[in-house]
Amino acid sequence: MTDRAVLVTGASRGIGAAVATAFAVGGDRVAIHHRDSADAAEELRAQLPGNGHVVVRADLTDPDAVRAMVDRAAELLGGLDVLVNNAGTYGERDEPHPIFGTSYEQWQQRWRRVVETNLTGAGNVTWCAAQHMRERGGRIVNVSSRGAFRGEPDQPAYGASKAGLNALGQSLAVALAPYGITVATVAPGFVATDMTTEHLRGEHGAAIRAQSPFDRVAEPEEIAAAVHWLASPQAEWASGTIVDLNGASYLRS
Repeated sequence: MTDRAVLVTGASRGIGAAVATAFAVGGDRVAIHHRDSADAAEELRAQLPGNGHVVVRADLTDPDAVRAMVDRAAELLGGLDVLVNNAGTYGERDEPHPIFGTSYEQWQQRWRRVVETNLTGAGNVTWCAAQHMRERGGRIVNVSSRGAFRGEPDQPAYGASKAGLNALGQSLAVALAPYGITVATVAPGFVATDMTTEHLRGEHGAAIRAQSPFDRVAEPEEIAAAVHWLASPQAEWASGTIVDLNGASYLRS
C-alpha cells in the first residue's frame, strides 16, 4: 500500500490537507487539487514527505475543467489508484440560506452553487477518475457530513447535497465492484479547521463542542485516518459503507 497515485479534491487546507498528508506519509504520491488556493496548495506540496506530489486546479462546477484536471493528475502521477472527493462548499461566501429570510433568487443561487460543487462536481470527478481505474482497480472515498442525516436547517442545500453524495457512493459501490473499485464514505461532524476557527472561538463555540459528550470537535487528522484506512486493501469489504465520525454528537441506527 505504497507508491499509489492519489487525487484529493479540496486538498489545499483543512480536512483535505490532512488527507493528503496521511497518504504522503504512507508512501503515496498525491495530486493536491484546489480551486483558487494556489499558494496554499504549493506550500502543502512542498511540505509533504516523499516525492512526486503535484498540484492541479479546477472549479468543480465546470465539467470541462474537471475532466482536464483529473486527466492531468493521472498524467502527472502515472495513473490513478485512489480518489478522495473532499471538496465542498456551503454556498456563496458560506452564507446561510434558510427558507424564510432568503429571496427566491438567492435561494436558487445557493442551491445551484452548492449542488454543482458538492454533488454534481463530485460525480463528475468520480466519472473521470473511474476511467483511469477501470483496468487497474482503485479506491474512492467520499467526504460527506453529519448534516446529511441530522439536517441543516440554515444550510438545506448543503445537507441535501451531502445526502445525495451518500446515495451516489452506495450506487457506485455496486456498479464499480466488478472492476475492483471500492467506494466508501465518511460523514464527519464539526471539525477544527481554519474555516471553523471563528465559530469555535465565538459565542457559540462552547455549544458546538458540547454537541459531543467528549466536549470537543474532531481534528482533521482523525478524519484523514479513517479515509486512509478506507482506501487500503484491507478495507475492500467496507465498500458501500458510510462511517459516522462525529464523536457521538449524532447517533443513528
